[in-house]
Amino acid sequence: MKSAIKLRVLFCLAAIFACAAQTVESQATNSSPGKSVQKSKAPVLVELFTSEGCPNCPPAERTLAFLDKEQPYSQAEIITLALHVDYWNNRGWRDEYSSPLFTQRQAVYAQRLKLDSAYTPQMIVDGQIQFLGSDSGKAAKAIADAAKFPKANIETSLSNENILQIKISAIPKHKDSTVFLAIAEDKLKSNVKSGENAGKTIEHLSVVRELKPLAKIEAAANVFEQETAISLQPEWKAENIKLIVFVQENESRKVWAISKTQMP
Repeated sequence: MKSAIKLRVLFCLAAIFACAAQTVESQATNSSPGKSVQKSKAPVLVELFTSEGCPNCPPAERTLAFLDKEQPYSQAEIITLALHVDYWNNRGWRDEYSSPLFTQRQAVYAQRLKLDSAYTPQMIVDGQIQFLGSDSGKAAKAIADAAKFPKANIETSLSNENILQIKISAIPKHKDSTVFLAIAEDKLKSNVKSGENAGKTIEHLSVVRELKPLAKIEAAANVFEQETAISLQPEWKAENIKLIVFVQENESRKVWAISKTQMP
């Protein structure tokens, strides 16, 4: 019975995203190991603020995984990040992937989007649209709408010495912005032993291990190049690591360039 219910849920999700995909028009990136090259799809950044201590977060993480793995749009590439906040850690379970940095990032969004407070699970698309992370219908519409807006061409390549080269061109009109690098890991799993998700095994995807600003891009700039060294911690599995570079306006939080590169 449970398997049948899961299959029906997946079919419903696929139908929702397939309908929304018909409205998507634009350009985007596609990724391959060690290199990201601009192609015909429109890249869209989907951030999920989540926590292993939050009882409503596992369904949202499954939605994020569906978006990332199934890529239900023919015209959009969905690039996902799961940012684990730390304000659930005092409720019986400490999320090992949580960081006060991610809590702070969510607080900035809450202020910019004029929300009364931050919450989990919260999904944010291209830094502009927010909604409950498990709401597949709103996710479909937000991603379709975001894919219509032009983004800069961004290419990344990773050398054998783990030097990431970033080239951005055809930059659209923008205000002062910041280039970010997110190191994210797939195929993580936690057996939650206490708190509100006690007894559950939670599978994670796109868990942000590190998020850092690389450089600033001034409003007058129309091209950008930079190299940065990639350093992984011993406990991170390189074969599951992806490098996501994105550019975000400082004031509006609008994302106007995104690229994903898999570790070779």
